Amino acid sequence: MTSVAMSRATPYTKILVANRGEIALRVMRSAHALGYRTVAVYSEADAGAPHVRAADQAVAIGPAAPAQSYLDIGALIRAARASGADAVHPGYGFLAENADFAAACAEAGLVFIGPPAEAIRAMGDKARAKRLMAAAGVPCIPGFDSDDPADQAPQRLAQEAARIGFPLMIKASAGGGGRGMRRVERAEDFAAALQRAQSEALGAFGDATVILERALDGARHVEVQVFADRHGQVVHLGERDCSVQRRHQKLVEEAPSPAVDAALRERMGACAVAAARAIGYEGAGTLEFLLDAQGGFHFMEMNTRLQVEHPVTEALTGLDLVEWQLRVAAGEPLPLAQPQIRFAGHAIEVRLCAEDVPAGFVPRSGLLRRWQPPPGLRVEHALHSGAAVPPHYDSMVAKFVAHGATREDARRRLLRGLRETVALGVTTNQAFLARCLEHPVFAAGAATTAFVGAHGPELLARDEAARTRAAVVAAWLLHATQRSVGPAPEHAEAEDETPWAGDHPLAHGLPVPMRLSLDGEVRALTLTRRERGRFDVEIDAAPGGPPGRALHHVETGALRAGTARCTLDGVMLRLDFERDGGVLWLAIDGHAHTVEDLTHAAAARQAGRGSDGRVRALTTGRVVAVGVRPGERVQAGQVLLTLEAMKMQHGHAAPHAGVVMGVHVAVGDQVVAGRVLAEVGADAPVAAAGEGPSRG
Repeated sequence: MTSVAMSRATPYTKILVANRGEIALRVMRSAHALGYRTVAVYSEADAGAPHVRAADQAVAIGPAAPAQSYLDIGALIRAARASGADAVHPGYGFLAENADFAAACAEAGLVFIGPPAEAIRAMGDKARAKRLMAAAGVPCIPGFDSDDPADQAPQRLAQEAARIGFPLMIKASAGGGGRGMRRVERAEDFAAALQRAQSEALGAFGDATVILERALDGARHVEVQVFADRHGQVVHLGERDCSVQRRHQKLVEEAPSPAVDAALRERMGACAVAAARAIGYEGAGTLEFLLDAQGGFHFMEMNTRLQVEHPVTEALTGLDLVEWQLRVAAGEPLPLAQPQIRFAGHAIEVRLCAEDVPAGFVPRSGLLRRWQPPPGLRVEHALHSGAAVPPHYDSMVAKFVAHGATREDARRRLLRGLRETVALGVTTNQAFLARCLEHPVFAAGAATTAFVGAHGPELLARDEAARTRAAVVAAWLLHATQRSVGPAPEHAEAEDETPWAGDHPLAHGLPVPMRLSLDGEVRALTLTRRERGRFDVEIDAAPGGPPGRALHHVETGALRAGTARCTLDGVMLRLDFERDGGVLWLAIDGHAHTVEDLTHAAAARQAGRGSDGRVRALTTGRVVAVGVRPGERVQAGQVLLTLEAMKMQHGHAAPHAGVVMGVHVAVGDQVVAGRVLAEVGADAPVAAAGEGPSRG
């Protein structure tokens, strides 16, 4: 490793950032502060992205698909040469942990701002990493790992799974970020889970090799940040607790961990430092452990890069970790020795993701109509009102970080910031994150990796009162923001900027029936205008609830373009909204809603979707598997097709038992959310033999 490290000691002046979005912006911020020039790279989907505008130079590298742009090593090396860059920072994600990319940069004479290729390769293979860590005395989770092709046969892995016992974890050996990972509860579920894990691993990392590990229930996910220079110095910067996850992907991170005291921190830190020394590490890295209830910690993997959650460590230490990366890569010693590193207060970070939580955390893409981050928090993002959220990349679009003197200070500030955030047009997990933060188990610092699964009914429960409130306010707002055909009524305030009344102004006392779709659920209402800006709104009970209609009273307040105030049943509300024709995007107290006026829509449209046997795309993505043919009989819940979107695979199941009437896509097709992929008819005739997939 010495020769490689010495070749990387050459000073540099211009950095190509081999990433996109908020990641690229984060790296550029520290690079510019140190006086470096930067080069952005961009795909066709990112031609107008903020990171492109923030850089000193920018180079196009290919189509939107990551494999043809951000994952194309040759294109990145050519971009560096064309721009005159003499260093490359990989950010986090994409090629940040790709040993071949690090080696290609070194071969091209570029400084790779990260660890040596040998260290990345050693720790990038989970099986090899576990063997190295065990040899270094690091405690590991019991399991099975082998890169022998014979040991990757389903029958061989099933034998090892039976030996380890259930529940267990299947993990992609070359992977991370939750991709290629499955938890298996029973032996009879192992074969199907293995097939899915291997398929996802092959698609995400080009390697279907997996390892097996015993599942540790009730454990915490705790990681230790390490830093090393080429002069033999290694330090740790404390731990982060990343236990709140969905689909094995982190949602909430904090430092320090509520479960780690000073003595345990010292033990875990010393272990992490020893592990980094054992592989001749250099730069930023993170060792991830599972911490059991007895205080024992077990090595899972090492991330040979900067982590998404590094800002919580920066908040605690007051250090700029990207600056440290840049200095170490230039051959400088670490700025501080271990005794000089101090920790102050508590920090919590949440990841805002473009996804539909009630639908199963399905990724969403589209146009962000309004983006308004909260004041007082550190918000890492590359968003703006009118920004496109493409379907090709990770679903995380921003992260929020709060720091306080105590954990409760940080939690409270972060919760308020989430409620003040306005993100309209693309469905996000904003409200779900707030529920996690306010849940008593999290508030008590007792969340484990089982938190989301164990408390799913509470975290995912619909707030019917909030939904009814949104529907009532939307009915008034849809009327109030119609184009005016006459003078404003006498109650309109002088500061109003949006015309009052509608194309068909409400006559005093005349009830007007309306039908609205609120986040896909149809509600019937009656809007009646009373005197001096007062309205009565009667609304049907929520579907599935007790029958009847409830009466609500709205008193109008200030109404400007994009914001409004009103008093609902005696409580004043502040609203943020965007409108396009009959569609209204509405935010109230951290809850975002999409409302569509169906008052004049066809009855079939009002009736809703999903009961006609048609299987529609849950998200925009690429078809990676088609498991049925027309004429085939299927069972309810059987997976028919699989889409890949934002680095995750999503199975689409039959809505009921019956016969497949049509398959309208093929592997490789790019589809938009809502497109009909297949049709299942309960009593349909069998299709002609040999009939293949049809294209819709």
